[in-house]
Amino acid sequence: MSTLTEVASGYQAGRTLPLRVELVRQLKRRRTLVMGAILAVLPFVLLIAFAIGGDPGRRNNQVTLMDTATASGANFAAVNLFVSAGFLLVIPVALFCGDTVASEASWSSLRYLLAAPVPRARLLWSKLVVALGMSLAAMVLLPLVALAAGTAAYGWGPLEIPTGGALDTGTAAQRLLVAVAYIFVSQLVTAALAFWLSTRTDAPLGAVGGAVGLTIVGNVLDAVTALGHWRDFLPAHWQFAWADAVQPRPEWSGMIQGTALSITYALVLFALAFRGFARKDVVS
Repeated sequence: MSTLTEVASGYQAGRTLPLRVELVRQLKRRRTLVMGAILAVLPFVLLIAFAIGGDPGRRNNQVTLMDTATASGANFAAVNLFVSAGFLLVIPVALFCGDTVASEASWSSLRYLLAAPVPRARLLWSKLVVALGMSLAAMVLLPLVALAAGTAAYGWGPLEIPTGGALDTGTAAQRLLVAVAYIFVSQLVTAALAFWLSTRTDAPLGAVGGAVGLTIVGNVLDAVTALGHWRDFLPAHWQFAWADAVQPRPEWSGMIQGTALSITYALVLFALAFRGFARKDVVS
């Protein structure tokens, strides 16, 4: 008894669903345009808030990063990262990664993609790379717009440190780049969770909402000081470790621990997504 092992002439699994094709498809979607517009508008909302309310002032004789927001464009960019890293930047990551496979399933186009034939691992890989790329682009867009808007409003100058001292413009740019890179790595847990949920459900909103909800739960648990050192195992506990990079003498230990934890969780969740999708019934 023979088995059917022949494939069409010229067929190469590695050339199915090219990244360029998937990227163009995702960039044209309305949710991508809306999310990009929201991130681009946020710095201007803060500019208006400062213009109406005046320069941020000190409270209880404590100086915070927010108090230096109007010192320079670099400070304004750092403040935008500070106010958005905890929640706002979670949304595009969960949206781009959670809407990948689930949206195809909800449109009933997933079975036809796989019948093209696009290998399941190839389909997931293409969608994951594009989703992570778009998530990174979202995190770069916000500080870039903030830096441009802040420079136009407050001038180009050094990054003033709340605790004293300043970083020259070249060093400040490098440190902000490190901050953006760390924020992206710290959000890999949310990305992996959303991606895994996307392979488990046909409802995109369920995958996106589930990832955002569990991220919020992690933030709440991190606020429970009674958990003590158990909070060190929560990705949320290290989400603001990037602030140590914008100091006269940067401290890297927190970012190293946060990076190791995020990558570990993300790899486990990505592996679960690929393993589960390889066995999933996409016909029913």
